[in-house]
Amino acid sequence: MPGSVAAPLSPPAAAPAVDRLVETNQRFFDGLWSGARLIEAPRFNTWPLLQALADKAPRRLEVGPGLRLRLPIAGTQFIDLSRAAVHALHRRGVSVTRGCITALPFADAAFDLVCALDIVEHVADDERALAELTRVTAPSGTIVLSLPLHPTHWTRFDAYVGHHRRYEPAQLLATLARHGLRVERSAGFGMQPRSSRWLDFGMYFLERQRARAMWWYNRVIMPIALRTQGTLALHDGMVPAADVEEVLLVCRSLR
Repeated sequence: MPGSVAAPLSPPAAAPAVDRLVETNQRFFDGLWSGARLIEAPRFNTWPLLQALADKAPRRLEVGPGLRLRLPIAGTQFIDLSRAAVHALHRRGVSVTRGCITALPFADAAFDLVCALDIVEHVADDERALAELTRVTAPSGTIVLSLPLHPTHWTRFDAYVGHHRRYEPAQLLATLARHGLRVERSAGFGMQPRSSRWLDFGMYFLERQRARAMWWYNRVIMPIALRTQGTLALHDGMVPAADVEEVLLVCRSLR
């Protein structure tokens, strides 16, 4: 039925990697979302792109949005590992289930558009995560990803929020190709400050006064970032990535 969402299936048993992912959520993301307000998709610079994709995709899934939704609420199925995020989304009437990207509780080819921003780098087994994303995507469907680039740019923040890796651009393209994904468009992405001094300042408060740092991020820094974000500059194929810290990818499933 157009506009309907897929009903979750019973998920497989949790693996040790899933258990570690749960621990990371409890340590950082549950705390982040517990004090956050829901921000809907039109507030982000990804909206023109994702709205156009969503208009052509009646069956849609967003994985791990927390309370920062990038796809429209109506007609989209959401899944997140954070209990705090899932409870908050339920209260707003969002179609959401709790689960992990490495064991998506949905049938094969259930969705025409799948979105997973800032998720795959948090998973120890990224091959399994990508396999799950492609499994639930219909043939010729679209998968939108964002991922951090350049292992040499690794910071304390990457470790603190539970990142397992940054990707070399060529390695990333090869990994996606193994999973039958072709990059059609891309853009530089993300809100992490370029200044190492600002990053060090933020990490100081996260490590020593986490509750206060979360409050400032949710109530002050995030609203400013939304007002000052630039227009998403899309390129055909892979964006020149030498100076790109994080990349947004629009991929076509060739399976």
